[in-house]
Amino acid sequence: MIPEKRREEIVAIVNERKSITSQELIDIFNSSESTIRRDITELAKEGKILKVFGGAMALDDDFSTEEMTIIQKEKLNREEKIKIAKYAAGLIEPGDYIFIDSGSTTGLMVNYIVEKNATYITNAFSHAKVLIKKGLKTILIGGELKGNTEAIVGEDAILQVKKYNFTKGFFGTNGITLKNGLTTPDVRESLLKKVAMDKTKRGERYILADSSKFGQISAVTFGNFEGIKVITNEMPEEKYAKKIFIKVV
Repeated sequence: MIPEKRREEIVAIVNERKSITSQELIDIFNSSESTIRRDITELAKEGKILKVFGGAMALDDDFSTEEMTIIQKEKLNREEKIKIAKYAAGLIEPGDYIFIDSGSTTGLMVNYIVEKNATYITNAFSHAKVLIKKGLKTILIGGELKGNTEAIVGEDAILQVKKYNFTKGFFGTNGITLKNGLTTPDVRESLLKKVAMDKTKRGERYILADSSKFGQISAVTFGNFEGIKVITNEMPEEKYAKKIFIKVV
């Protein structure tokens, strides 16, 4: 099959399925991995599909591959985020071993933490500074520091997170959809989030997300709805409430 024809069919398949992996396209067209990667790259440059980690997705107004800075995020829906942050901070109990993910809402959450008989592990440099000033036992994960979100990521960070078993974990997300789960724009952050969630007790994995996050999709999925609880400010569509435990504050 000539490249132009194959690429036309790739666009049609992606638009029909909304998302597809590179391996699925390799199997469909019996092509090499390098060929499919090249096709996806060219189609993305032409603005016909979205290139994501491990595959491609259809163009969608609710899809985002961009990551705002932490300062930009903090300005969005601030009142709603503060309500969520206060509620989440109140869930911490004596003896807890807590993971606090990077993010704007988790960043607000650390301001309201008062439990001193707990250990706090975080991959956010800014969060750690606040916790230390409060006199709380704090462990800052080491690794590569991202400039725009102040998150610590990379292999070293993941290896450290794997050592722990968390009684509770508080996580940020850029998007929540039933099909794509919990998503974020950066594959490095997604890998660390996934490991930290896996190391957190089921049923104690809290997603802090204001209502604007529902229906949004970012490039990389880091989790599904197994064992999670979403803390938000407004009840989303009924289809979400049927699948996820949601606490509205």
